[in-house]
Amino acid sequence: MHRRDLMKGGLATAATLTTAAVEARPSTPAGFQLKYAPSPGQFGALAGDDVVEQIAFAADQGFTAWEDNGMAGRPVEEQERIAAALEKHGMTMGVFVANFGTAFGKKSFSNASPEHVESFLSDLNGAVEVAARVNAKWMTVVLGDLEPRLEMGYQHANAIEMLRRGAEIFEPKGLVMVMEPLNPWRDHAGMLLSGSPQAYMLCKAVNSPAVKILFDIYHQQITEGNLIPNIDRCWDEIAYFQIGDNPGRNEPGSGEINYQNVFKHIHARGFEGVLGMEHGQSQGGADGQRKLLAAYRDADSF
Repeated sequence: MHRRDLMKGGLATAATLTTAAVEARPSTPAGFQLKYAPSPGQFGALAGDDVVEQIAFAADQGFTAWEDNGMAGRPVEEQERIAAALEKHGMTMGVFVANFGTAFGKKSFSNASPEHVESFLSDLNGAVEVAARVNAKWMTVVLGDLEPRLEMGYQHANAIEMLRRGAEIFEPKGLVMVMEPLNPWRDHAGMLLSGSPQAYMLCKAVNSPAVKILFDIYHQQITEGNLIPNIDRCWDEIAYFQIGDNPGRNEPGSGEINYQNVFKHIHARGFEGVLGMEHGQSQGGADGQRKLLAAYRDADSF
């Protein structure tokens, strides 16, 4: 073989090896079509215990939002640190719970006693401060327990009045309470708000841009099913979604919900808000978290 042919062969081999090496390098994952929002601890086995490192990891995986139900209970310094990390990575802050004081185990919105109204408004004023600190717009509001000794019409009237009082605080600041219906069959028996039609009625009665629906797909699959038609009927009052498959409340694909179709429908309707990943994982540890990531890539591939 002539020297020229040897050189051509060597260059071709080098080019092939170079191309293979480039292809073998890890690349930054592509982004998602919707704003799925992981929560603290969801990638702890892959990113470590530090929530700021978890935010950085999530951003590297293509996520553009973050959710933290317990944000209001974090020290101010930690809230500020998280807010700085979200700003650094260009991520949207999702919900935190605004009213733990009147949320669970109390007949708060159903009877609207003066002490419950005072507690609710105090929680909202505190949530306004947290929202300003972490650049949040949406805050979850849970409407407490049923009052079994009171007709439902009166309970709804009481809830409407409390929500209107809350809207007086939130609306001027451009903030939004998102009411979350919770399923009564598996997780939250005896609570006032369980269904999307009920939440829709309350939104229409309050008639404020500061009071909207958090449509938790896991809860509503259990309570009522018929997900896409119910999403459509409530569409103009839905400001936020949360995710979880059923049974098990784990990542998409671990249960009965066709999340690819649900996400495709939400995307096709032009939803630009956040979808909180409020669920566990069907497999533990780092492998389970890799499985979670793969589940979102699959469900988002429409």
